[in-house]
Amino acid sequence: MTLVDRFLSGLVPRLPDDEAPMWAWIEGATAPDLQRLRERWPQVPASLLELLGRVDGTHFRRYPGGVVCVLMLGSDMEMYPYYLRSVEQMFDDTAQWDSWGESIRSIYEEWLEEDAEILGAGIDADLPMGQRLCFSHCVNNGGTSKLYLDFDPADGGTIGQVVRYLHDPDSYLVIAPSFDAYLQQLIDGDYAFIDDDA
Repeated sequence: MTLVDRFLSGLVPRLPDDEAPMWAWIEGATAPDLQRLRERWPQVPASLLELLGRVDGTHFRRYPGGVVCVLMLGSDMEMYPYYLRSVEQMFDDTAQWDSWGESIRSIYEEWLEEDAEILGAGIDADLPMGQRLCFSHCVNNGGTSKLYLDFDPADGGTIGQVVRYLHDPDSYLVIAPSFDAYLQQLIDGDYAFIDDDA
């Protein structure tokens, strides 16, 4: 059983009653889409590709059976759920950042030097945001938090680390050294992001 198998086998039985029926509509990403992802980010982890090969997004993702809105991921923000972006949505996010040409330093400018809480260790402030792979938006469509894979870390970081962006107060923090470690954290945390009362 792979890590993704273990993650999904623990996730699906815990889905809230209003989300569980949508799971039957989910399909995996196509081989050409996964290849596009590999070409754009050659260091994309096998576990993310495997997950997308089973679940091509849950963020208002339209499948033949219907629109899927399933909060299936978490972060270090306790009880705060996230959607998995589809391959197409990941490319849309990247295209938007590429069009803006922004980096963390250009977004925050002098505030970056004044507020040490904005930028966590191991994150390159000068890296164009479009070079990070945004794989998840939070429950309010990413307005408060997003999750990125970072393949170009600063000193002290690791290639493929998971970076969590949080808004108000804004911060970028490494929450896992790899996507595999991130999924394992969600399993070990007993899927704490799922609302058991839903």
